Amino acid sequence: MYTEMFKSFSEQTEKTLAPYAKFNKVFAKNVEQLTELQLSAVRAYSDLGLNQLKAVSEVKDIESLTAFNGQQLETLTKLSQQLLEDSNKFSSVAQGFKAEVEEFVAENVKQATPAI
Repeated sequence: MYTEMFKSFSEQTEKTLAPYAKFNKVFAKNVEQLTELQLSAVRAYSDLGLNQLKAVSEVKDIESLTAFNGQQLETLTKLSQQLLEDSNKFSSVAQGFKAEVEEFVAENVKQATPAI
């Protein structure tokens, strides 16, 4: 008797908590992707900044200053491309998360709505 009661309670609890567990998995996956993207972006921007710092430390005279200034346009182009790529990646992850959450919500609404 108690075994059946506990089994029934366990099944009901599992059924009730299943949507929360599924959402947590989707959320955790999204946070992991965003964290990886952010760490990658920080690494790229840090490398760019350190390269600029090294380049400016090499300026010794007018010729090296001219060469450094000539590289600035290339560096700015690289930076703007990196920013654009990063924003596209973040946007893609956000849209993927939105789609997964919408699918999740639609599925749960369908399950919660009694058949008419």
